[in-house]
Amino acid sequence: MNTIEVTSPFDGRVVGTVPFSSIEEVESAIELASSTFLDHTQALPKYKRVEILEKVVEIMSSQIEELTLLCASEGGKPYIDSKVEVHRAINGVKLAIEHLGAFEGKEIAMGHTLSSANRMAYTFKEPIGVVAAVSAFNHPFNLAVHQVIPAIAVGCSVIIKPATQTPMSAIQLVEILKEAGLPNGWAQAVVCGREAGELLATSPKVNFLTFIGSGAVGWYLNSKVANGTRVALEHGGVAPVIVEPDADIAELIPSIGKGGFYHAGQVCVSVQRVFVHESICDEVATKLAAYASKLVVGDQLDPKTEVGPLINNNEVNRVEEWVNEAVTKGGKILTGGKRISASCFEPTVIVNPADDALVSTKEVFGPVVCIYSYSNIDDAIKRANSLEVSFQAAVFTKNLDTALKCVKRLNATAVMVNDHTAFRVDWMPFGGAKASGLGMGGIHHSMDEMSNEKMMVIKSSVL
Repeated sequence: MNTIEVTSPFDGRVVGTVPFSSIEEVESAIELASSTFLDHTQALPKYKRVEILEKVVEIMSSQIEELTLLCASEGGKPYIDSKVEVHRAINGVKLAIEHLGAFEGKEIAMGHTLSSANRMAYTFKEPIGVVAAVSAFNHPFNLAVHQVIPAIAVGCSVIIKPATQTPMSAIQLVEILKEAGLPNGWAQAVVCGREAGELLATSPKVNFLTFIGSGAVGWYLNSKVANGTRVALEHGGVAPVIVEPDADIAELIPSIGKGGFYHAGQVCVSVQRVFVHESICDEVATKLAAYASKLVVGDQLDPKTEVGPLINNNEVNRVEEWVNEAVTKGGKILTGGKRISASCFEPTVIVNPADDALVSTKEVFGPVVCIYSYSNIDDAIKRANSLEVSFQAAVFTKNLDTALKCVKRLNATAVMVNDHTAFRVDWMPFGGAKASGLGMGGIHHSMDEMSNEKMMVIKSSVL
């Protein structure tokens, strides 16, 4: 059996070893998932799925510290934030259990035309089939929960391919499901290369592909999936924030700071472009820089760390190049701007980089927040909407009309009012539009996406 070593993003030390699947082994996993789902004699009734998921909650709740260290060690997210991730994951399983009680169809009206007389019709939900889940590194346990648990909840078999940098959390989730009583074949984790991953995503035996990661890869796979495969894509954004003159600066600084520097900016809805009215731009920029300069950067396993490493050293090199380019294009660095080590980059605030700079047009996925001055809110909205991405956005203002104007006009799937762009709870719809993705996630929405609606029509002379 081939294996790969999993290393800490901070110092490169080995934190685990996992099996590395060949193309043939991925093919076998697909075959097992398909045969398991198609064997209706082995289908799991809803009450059994509930029992298993309840046991999963119990097991995960008894392993909070171990799971926290696992997530932090392989992913680089600070210990305190990794613990929050584990608690969110546990709540995500609970949400799936709760939603099963409301997972229902409806009556379709009949009898109001002669052609529909003497009939009754009802819809109900059925599992879509085999789910292939391609996951990302930045929330290794909670993303796995969001892709695997809804599939199990509705009765699908599922194979998850985690990021090769962070595979242990997804593997552990599958092991927990097995410990909770999930029979063999219903949930599998495969760590594999790109060719085998593409085979998984595009197999004609896969009925649903859920992909979280690079837009280039996601849209490529979307073009290659088998006919009839339903697809959900979650890519990144270049999240815009608009700050009006009447905003509460004391409240917005820690909010924007958290939204921009949480997990070193490696979040698909991290605050990146902040458009601030010229009357308060200097004050907001100075105070945000002061906030950023005080953040503790370092080893993710140190409970004092607020900003951990980037996922690998090449990402530090890339962020450094983008920041340097921003300076050459007129941006002024108020704080940060340099690497701290091979794996860590300073929390950075840049004022007025050019609109065509990489930090203004592409997702940084690093601890960099850009501030732009504006004089007219219509211009700010236009600049915020100028990119092909569309995910979460935000506005800070005390004026209801201004807030509603931004909610209506900002090109986003969600607009936060007086909160940062990275806000999320796991029962809300969450996903990008345009280049940022396809379909909506969130536990409830994923369960719906992983199901088909079937209708039954009854004809009877007594109706």
